Amino acid sequence: MKYAQAWLLTLAVVVFSLTAFAQHGHGSGGSMGPGVGHGSADHGSTNSNSSGSTHGMTTKQILSKNTALAGKIQTLTGMSAQKACSGFKNLGQCVAAAHVSKNLGISFACMQADMTGQTPTKGSACPAGSGGKSMSLGKAIQTLRPTANSKTEAQKATKQADADIKESETNS
Repeated sequence: MKYAQAWLLTLAVVVFSLTAFAQHGHGSGGSMGPGVGHGSADHGSTNSNSSGSTHGMTTKQILSKNTALAGKIQTLTGMSAQKACSGFKNLGQCVAAAHVSKNLGISFACMQADMTGQTPTKGSACPAGSGGKSMSLGKAIQTLRPTANSKTEAQKATKQADADIKESETNS
């Protein structure tokens, strides 16, 4: 009797675990919110989005279609959305980096260089070693503004990015 109960309990745990596992994305990192995929921003890869209107579109295509979001990115970064989001893994990462830049007064060019691994744009006053390898949003904050609470700032910027993306999809 105990063996049967233990077996049923184990089976129930496995079934519920599989259900919970199936509800979560299996991409290379956490979700950045609606309409934000895990694909490459610049290499022609498609983004897997929750919004049917942007499914299968690259970041460049999404920004061309979603002028409200492109305008928001341009306002936050001071550069075109296409240029700002160049090299980021996904659109949510770009928008979150733009918010961190604005919130903390960090150069967006330096954030972009650290998060994408690209060389900083000429004329940017990035610390030596910026852009050597790609790093997470939190690590970029920690590197560029060591006195900031990188975890809190990353969470704040991610929420702002999620809200911007959701709002722009609703209004487009």
